Amino acid sequence: MDKLKGKAKEAAGKLTGDRRMEAEGKTDQTKAKAEGALGAVGDRAKGVKDSLDDDKK
Repeated sequence: MDKLKGKAKEAAGKLTGDRRMEAEGKTDQTKAKAEGALGAVGDRAKGVKDSLDDDKK
């Protein structure tokens, strides 16, 4: 959701010449990418933990 919101803000900023809005849009997109990466790392860690738990059984 943040990625789409960021793209919209960035586009609106470019159209209106509002550099602050454009920068906020880019920031929102970067935030969304970071959250996605963090989620992927968490999923991988859970998978490793589950795998290790299965090996103990």
